[in-house]
Amino acid sequence: MSDVKNLSVVDSNRHKHKPLDNETAAVEKPSKEEAESAVRTLIAWAGDDPSREGLLETPDRVARAYGEFFKGYELDPSDYLAKTFEETYGYDEIVLLKDIRFESHCEHHMVPFIGKAHVAYLPNRRVVGISKLARVVDAFSKRLQIQEKMTAQIANTIDEVLEPRGVAVVVEAAHQCMTMRGVHKPGVSLVTSRLLGAFRDDPSTRREFLSMVDHSGGSYS
Repeated sequence: MSDVKNLSVVDSNRHKHKPLDNETAAVEKPSKEEAESAVRTLIAWAGDDPSREGLLETPDRVARAYGEFFKGYELDPSDYLAKTFEETYGYDEIVLLKDIRFESHCEHHMVPFIGKAHVAYLPNRRVVGISKLARVVDAFSKRLQIQEKMTAQIANTIDEVLEPRGVAVVVEAAHQCMTMRGVHKPGVSLVTSRLLGAFRDDPSTRREFLSMVDHSGGSYS
């Protein structure tokens, strides 16, 4: 699936999210008070009274929670890959970090999708700390997303910054926009992949990666 472009740009003197990649333009960020007001409106639209005791502090809690859910807009994933190590003693085989748990939010319904990412690359003279691969996943997942785009963003960033001989990313997730609403189909998962370089061009390398991942689905709750 081709990448989705966000073309909305706001020209304002108010504080903005900085552009983080070629798919995210700077947008105006409302104040926390404006965000809390929006939550009160949604509570009332749902049919409840935002002024009742149990809901009085909900707008503040939701605004703070959104700060955690979407902190990826404040991060540049490529920064995590800046420091590399060349003392590999000639290691040039697959480096794979499996089962990286993530929580993201569907940009169509703003409900969670939760799953695991498997990230691999073939080093080209240098490697990166393995925790940095997980941080790249986190940075992209903590945004409004579709899984297809997130998969491509993770792979493309690793490929562009590390310049390895190949990159492979497989993402598996359960989407609550399917399980909580709409078709109401629990127990299903979506699997997406992005293969670059040797993982795309060399069938044996691709088979080795897929056998190492052995993705067979699972529980993401």
